[in-house]
Amino acid sequence: MKKVLDHLLRQWNLEYLQNWVDLMVPTIQIILIVLLAISVKALANKLTKALETHLRQRSQSIEDKKRVQTLARVSRYIVSVIIWVVAIMLTLSSLGFSIAPILATAGVAGIAVGFGAQSLVKDYFTGFVMIIENQIRQGDIVEVGSKSGVVEEVTLRYVRLRDYEGAVHYIPNSYINLVTNKSRTFAYAVIDIGVAYKENLEDVYATIKAVAVKLRQNPQYSHMILEDIEIAGVDQLGDFAVMIKSRMKVVAQDQNTIRRALLGEIKTAFESAGIEIPSPEYRNHR
Repeated sequence: MKKVLDHLLRQWNLEYLQNWVDLMVPTIQIILIVLLAISVKALANKLTKALETHLRQRSQSIEDKKRVQTLARVSRYIVSVIIWVVAIMLTLSSLGFSIAPILATAGVAGIAVGFGAQSLVKDYFTGFVMIIENQIRQGDIVEVGSKSGVVEEVTLRYVRLRDYEGAVHYIPNSYINLVTNKSRTFAYAVIDIGVAYKENLEDVYATIKAVAVKLRQNPQYSHMILEDIEIAGVDQLGDFAVMIKSRMKVVAQDQNTIRRALLGEIKTAFESAGIEIPSPEYRNHR
């Protein structure tokens, strides 16, 4: 472009405008590069969004839809970084800088930084592996290290959790060595119930089963429950109570809701049936 303009200036005897041309050509090139980068980024986002929508429609489960959403977000981030890195390189080239030495210097600097920022490199590598292996997705309920909560964001750098109290935790991926995911297809609402030693266990089991059947027929909870309650039996002979363990298979992420509902209904049913739920204070009174 610059050669063409120089030729036209000489042909039209306008060499005195050479300084202006030398200034305008790089400016125009930079503007075009920025506009092209914005256009390509918008097109890439549009294509990624269309692909995400297509894959979400073909997904058979909520888990697959969450994975598609997470992968789409990370893909948009990676594509955006690549586009702007290329745009910066082209801009430097338009300003007269040689890209080859810059790339060579960046390579050497990258190695040096790599030794000093191993944790950051590990963050990105671990994040990439977690996303590819579908360990964590947005919306999952997980335990990561000593923190637990709902996953609000998954990036190559960190995982953002919001716990039950509303506090937000940013956990670098390099710190994650164990993930407990409570949002995969199904879960169990596990309850431990203590009853007095004098109670007939068969009557207790029958009451618990009746409560579970009633809860499963309740429209408010029926869509969350997958199977009838499973009573494991006596789990522990405590100092003042016989501990009974049971569980109910439910839709993932609904286990706490069903657990609380079960405990509340069982307490009410035990009171109606005259089944005692002892406590240390009760034993002291005895």
